[in-house]
Amino acid sequence: MSESFAELFEASLKGGQSMQSGTIVNAIVLAVNTDVVIVDAGLKSEGVIDIKEFMVDGELKIAVGDQVEVALETVEDGFGETKFSKEKAERIKTWERLAKATELKETVIGIITGKVKGGFTVDIGTVRAFLPGSLVDVRPVRDTSYLEGKPLEFKVIKLDKLRNNVVVSRREVLEAEYSAERDSLLQNLQEGVVLRGVVKNLVEYGAFVDLGGIDGLLHITDMTWKRVKDPAEVVQVGAEIEVKVLKYDRERRRVSLGLKQLGADPWMDIERRYPEKTRLFGKVTNITDYGSFVEIEPGVEGLVHVSEMDWTNKNVNPAKVVSVGDEVEVMILDIDGERRRISLGMKQCRPNPWEEFAQNHQKGDKVHGAIKSITDFGIFIGLDGGIDGLVHLSDLDWNDDGSNAVRKYQKGMELDAVVLAIDGARERISLGVKQVQQDPLSQFIADNTKGNIVKGIVKTVDVKGAQIDLGNGVEGYIKANDLSRDRVEDATKVLSVGGELEARFIGVDRKNRIVTLSVREKEIQEEQEVVTEYSNRNASTGKTSLGDILKDQLGN
Repeated sequence: MSESFAELFEASLKGGQSMQSGTIVNAIVLAVNTDVVIVDAGLKSEGVIDIKEFMVDGELKIAVGDQVEVALETVEDGFGETKFSKEKAERIKTWERLAKATELKETVIGIITGKVKGGFTVDIGTVRAFLPGSLVDVRPVRDTSYLEGKPLEFKVIKLDKLRNNVVVSRREVLEAEYSAERDSLLQNLQEGVVLRGVVKNLVEYGAFVDLGGIDGLLHITDMTWKRVKDPAEVVQVGAEIEVKVLKYDRERRRVSLGLKQLGADPWMDIERRYPEKTRLFGKVTNITDYGSFVEIEPGVEGLVHVSEMDWTNKNVNPAKVVSVGDEVEVMILDIDGERRRISLGMKQCRPNPWEEFAQNHQKGDKVHGAIKSITDFGIFIGLDGGIDGLVHLSDLDWNDDGSNAVRKYQKGMELDAVVLAIDGARERISLGVKQVQQDPLSQFIADNTKGNIVKGIVKTVDVKGAQIDLGNGVEGYIKANDLSRDRVEDATKVLSVGGELEARFIGVDRKNRIVTLSVREKEIQEEQEVVTEYSNRNASTGKTSLGDILKDQLGN
C-alpha cells in the first residue's frame, strides 16, 4: 500500500477521469460524520465534503449509500484529503444549462426571490440572475407578490460567466405564449361575453386582468354596484375571477371589463321600490363637506345633504352629526333613476319644530326668549324647539326709529314679544316687541274720531308747518296753509315752540305715524255750526237767508 498519489493519478487518467479542479464526478456516500460527508468518487483515496452543503432548512438531506454529483476542488490538500463540493457541481451544471439555453434560445426555470433597484432577483438553481422590472410582464407590474415563490419560465437575454452576470426576461416567454392564445381569443372576443381571467395588477383606478393572451381593464366603478375607494377591497392579485366584456376596441386592442354586470342592477325599478317619503334605515358609507352618503341596500347609496340633516342648523358639520358605519334613519326625498341619484333626509324623520310651533301658537300670542343674535335688520329671539323668531327693526319701538331702538338691546337679554306671523313652510316666524304695549296712535284714534277738536303743544316749527305733541307719544303735523282761513305764508309768524294749539283732527298718515291737523278746518267747522244754530233759531221769523243771519249776528 505504498503507492504514491502520482501513481493513483496516472491510474485515474487511464480510467477516463480528468482530475482537474472543477471536474464533475459521481460519488457514493460512505459515511456521514458530524462535520463532513465522506464519499467514494472511484479514486484510490476517499473524498470529503462539508456537511453544510447537505443541510436544507436545518435538516440533513443525505444518507449512507446515496449517489451524488460532486465537483473536485483539491487533490490531497496537504493533509492527505481530497475535497469535493456538491454546491460547486450544481453551480457548474447550472452555468452549462444557462449557456445551452442561451445558445438554443430555450427557456429556463427560476424563482423570483426578491426586489432590487431596477428589478428583481431570480434564483436559477444555484445561480442568481437579474430580472429588470420592465421585463416581468407584457405590461409594467408594481406588485410581484403573486409571482414570488413560484417556478416560472424565463429566457436568458445576457450571460457573462466571468462577471457572474445573468439577465433574464419573463416578458419574452409570455409574449411567445400569448401570441397564439391572443390570436385565438381576439377572433372570438366580443362585447357581452363572460370570460375567466387572473388578476395581474392593481392600480388606483382599477385592476388589469389576464384573459389568456390579452389583458383587460376592470375599472373600479365596474367592480361593484356600491362605492369602492380601493380596488383591493374587491379583488386581489393572483385571484381567478369571472368578468364580462363591456367594450372591445379591436384597432387599439383594448378591452373594458365589468364584474358588477354579472349580477342584477339594484337600481332597476328603484322608484317603485322606494316611493317618496318612505322612511328606512341605512348605513353611513362616506362623509363629505356637503353631506353624507347612506347605503339603503347593497349597491344603492343616497346623499343626505347638509341642509337635510338638522331642522335648525343649515350649515352643520356632517362629521359632527354622523360617523362612517353609523346606522341612521332617513327619508326618501327624491330619486333620479336615470342619473342614479337619491336625495335623502334625516331631519324629516324627526318632528318639525316649525310645524310644532305653528300648531301651538297663533298670531297675537305672547312668547318669551333670549336674544340669540343682533343683525342690521333686526333681532333673533330663541324659541322653544331650538328655532328663532325675527323681530324686525320696525317692530322694536312704536315711536323711536329702529336703528336707534336696537341699541338698547344686547345678546342674551331676555324679553317678551308678540307673534306677528308664522310661515312654517318657509321656516319663518315674525315677532314684535313694540306690540307687547298698546299702540299709542291706535289708542288716540280710538279716543278721537276724525273731525274732533284736539289740543297739543308745538314741538318744532318752520316756514312750512309745525310738529305738534298730542301727548302719549302721538305726534301731529299742521301745514302753514292750515293755520288759518286767511293765507299764511310763514308758520313761524303764527306759532312758537312751546305754545298751545287747538286744531281739528282731519286725518292719519299711518306709514309715518302722523296725525294731520288743521286750524282752518276748525274755523270752518265752527262757522258752519254758528250758521246752523241761527238758521234754526230764526226759522220762525222768516230770516233764513245768510245775509239776515249775519246781520243779526253782527247786531248781537
